[in-house]
Amino acid sequence: MSRLSDAFARARAEGRAALVTFVTGGDPTPADMGPILDALVAGGADVIELGMPFTDPMADGPAIQRANLRALGAGTTTADLLAIAAAFRERHPSVPLVLMGYANPMVRRGPEWFAAEAARAGVDGVICVDIPPEQDGALGPALRSAGVAPIRLATPTTDAARLPVVLEGASGFLYYVSVAGITGMQQAGQASIEAAVARFKAATDLPVAVGFGVRGPEQAEAIGRVADGVVVGSAIVDLIGEHGAAAAGPVREFTATLSAALRRAAQEKAA
Repeated sequence: MSRLSDAFARARAEGRAALVTFVTGGDPTPADMGPILDALVAGGADVIELGMPFTDPMADGPAIQRANLRALGAGTTTADLLAIAAAFRERHPSVPLVLMGYANPMVRRGPEWFAAEAARAGVDGVICVDIPPEQDGALGPALRSAGVAPIRLATPTTDAARLPVVLEGASGFLYYVSVAGITGMQQAGQASIEAAVARFKAATDLPVAVGFGVRGPEQAEAIGRVADGVVVGSAIVDLIGEHGAAAAGPVREFTATLSAALRRAAQEKAA
């Protein structure tokens, strides 16, 4: 968890939002993941989310649905993801890595097993999309016991009454899902994002990262003026879908444009 707090602290010290990038593990194949993850780091990603492919990714839009199918079609397993994470940790000892996915692959062998294996692989946090905090009596405690951050999701419908429940036991950062819908299909208005971030920051000391629908540098720059982190996923996944095993170069170049946008936002705030 210290890698996560350190990454957000470094970004904050530079006056900018942290860049959080998402890719689907095993897309296009497990063997291709190393160069793609390295490209994200080289492009300036501060935190990397590695998606766990699943047959029914209900929160994800077409781009990530297709990525899940590509990864599963290539035979990607949970063991492969843990091996990818462990190899990434050896190459990048200080870059935070978060697993993001759905409950079934995380709890089918028991939450304690998953938490222990994630910790052993050097994973810093886990986002489970389909276990609401009210029902998180097993996975969250197992992750905390293993030293892995349970990262919670807030949405536009997370009101003042429910927010304390979302925040209880959360760590790493708060992920604000800025649209009430699936990934990559809609974009929230800047004013609504600013209001939501202000509300969440008044309720927690956790960094607030904004995702879902962030497609390019201009939107990242705008969100980076108010949020602690900006999450970009579907746009990167689209590049991997387009370029396949040769995606590392385009991914690095696109990530660099996002990183530069967040640094521009910091310069404008300081001016």
